[in-house]
Amino acid sequence: MNAVLIALLLLPLLGAAITLVPGLFGTDQHAAGRRALRFGAAVTGATLLLAVALAAGFDRGHPARMQATTDVSWIPALGVRLHLGVDGISLPLLLLTTLLTFLCAVYSLRRLPDGPGTPSPRAYTGLLLLLETGMVGTFAVLDLLLFFLAFEVVLIPMYFLIARWGGENRGPAAARFILYTLLGSAIMLLGFLLLGLHAGTFDMTALAQRHGRGLSHTTQILVVLAVGLGLAVKAPMWPFHSWLPDAHTAAPTTGSVLLAGVLLKMGTYGFVRVLLPSAPDGMATLAPYLAAFAVVGILYGSLACLALVRPGAKGDLKRLIAYSSVGHMGFVLLGIATLTPTGVNGALFANIAHGLVTGLLFFLVGAVKDRYGTVDLDRLTDSAGGTGAALYGRAPRLGGLLAFAAVASLGLPGLAGFWGELLAMFGSFHPAADLSRPTYLVFMALAGLGTLLTAAYLLAVVRRVCMGDPSTPADPPSSTGPALQLLDVQAYEAAAWTPLVVLTLVAGLWPAVLLGLSNPAVKALLGGS
Repeated sequence: MNAVLIALLLLPLLGAAITLVPGLFGTDQHAAGRRALRFGAAVTGATLLLAVALAAGFDRGHPARMQATTDVSWIPALGVRLHLGVDGISLPLLLLTTLLTFLCAVYSLRRLPDGPGTPSPRAYTGLLLLLETGMVGTFAVLDLLLFFLAFEVVLIPMYFLIARWGGENRGPAAARFILYTLLGSAIMLLGFLLLGLHAGTFDMTALAQRHGRGLSHTTQILVVLAVGLGLAVKAPMWPFHSWLPDAHTAAPTTGSVLLAGVLLKMGTYGFVRVLLPSAPDGMATLAPYLAAFAVVGILYGSLACLALVRPGAKGDLKRLIAYSSVGHMGFVLLGIATLTPTGVNGALFANIAHGLVTGLLFFLVGAVKDRYGTVDLDRLTDSAGGTGAALYGRAPRLGGLLAFAAVASLGLPGLAGFWGELLAMFGSFHPAADLSRPTYLVFMALAGLGTLLTAAYLLAVVRRVCMGDPSTPADPPSSTGPALQLLDVQAYEAAAWTPLVVLTLVAGLWPAVLLGLSNPAVKALLGGS
């Protein structure tokens, strides 16, 4: 199985290198672009199959043990080793990463932005495959410096995806994205060096087994502050989130899907994989502050969405979903900050659920923009006579899917969004013994208020976008008659969205499929059996 994990890393990297070969896809620019996109779909599909094979061979009886491991010396002078492996925490994230990347590649076969000044599809394919390499590497490596390298690899391709294929204000949005994340990463690297040099190793499994032994309390606090800051920017934790709405608003549909579905998870994964086991005393000291920032993020994200959804606010749907991600990731950070198996399992579950549901939401919002020419809520409403965009009447399957994704995002029982948030609040009800229970009860109550606010703005989105009279005269950019006729869900869209719908249902109805993998591994990372 170790060969499968190595191939999982090398295949997209090799595919990205192949796209650089001049003339490989032909001399006709249009035909070469089509071949490059098909090549990207084939490579990401093969990578997904490797991830499925890895999951099929995974020993579910011992999910806390690192499996498919490779451990060889890479840079002896620095003590850096090429150490790879997966356990019950990283395996679901690997599957999510390869699935979303493949679905984005399939979607791009028909919906890649083009026009004057847009780079070639070959460049897009190369960047997408390089991005996948970095994302997979982040969840597969077990050396701190390799983790940092993989963590940084994703920045350049995502920057260019936003800056070259994005929409309005894409340049400033891409610049803010990379400046925020690079600044956070520079501080995070100092934390990794402090941790590795004081512990005498950069090996993440060795650090987890020591569980902070040999590190002073002051050192652990400094490590959590430095590393946690870099992770918090990527998470994104309030108040380090301000790069996110601009990046999502400007990014192309596939960029938004991968940014929300995978890149945000890299930050919260770092808290669980690195800080919880390696600096437990530092985390115990700073956990209440992390929880407080998380709860502020939950409320702030929800209130921002309520402001955007108001009539007359010129609310952008992509921007609204970006702010909703700040709130949803707040539940992930709150679960981690409880320092309990219940809370951390809830955080990991919410990570996967958010990737599935928000990935679907960004796909659907991209489809709405393709049909109406805008995702401005006021323009959508005005174009349908002031009552709503009338998706239920004009494109009922698209409207039904948007409503499904919205109720999944608000945490309806039976869908994926429910369990993670519930477990995070349960963890707050009984936090770790060293934490103040009255304080965490307040956090739990405020998080519960956040769920109500979330329901309010998502139901308002459904009312404004899905409801309305389809026979009302309309004059959006794509209108050709008195009553706008829209294409309903197309075959390529169904191919990209159906897996996310099915997995949202499976995770909601059968949460043990994820919790059974993560729970033993979480207990081991927290120092239990």
